[in-house]
Amino acid sequence: MTEVRAAGGLIVQDGKVLLVHRPKYDDWSLPKGKLDEGEGWEEAALREVHEETGLRCRLGEELGSVRYRDRKQRPKRVRYWRMTDCSGRFAPTAEVDDARWVDRDEAFELLTYEHDRQLVADALRSP
Repeated sequence: MTEVRAAGGLIVQDGKVLLVHRPKYDDWSLPKGKLDEGEGWEEAALREVHEETGLRCRLGEELGSVRYRDRKQRPKRVRYWRMTDCSGRFAPTAEVDDARWVDRDEAFELLTYEHDRQLVADALRSP
């Protein structure tokens, strides 16, 4: 079975991260989405973050990737990058109806998936 490839971002501003709510799955996650045909990983990460959050961001270092089986039981790999210096404004869509800037502890409470919690923990380690 072909691996589903996706990319996304951990958007960081003033010690907070931006989480998105997807009504279709009723989950809180980091913004991400599948690569389009012929699209590179970094390009997809920036595009998906913009589509889901309305923000145009600067790509930072790669934070790693997660692998899991999606809801259709297909193998999926998502690569994430830290993103900063964002401009724009969130506007709800059918795909993402809410977005919240939260601190590390709030992120742990809101995030639906353990792999997202781990990325936030690694990226926002307490001093």
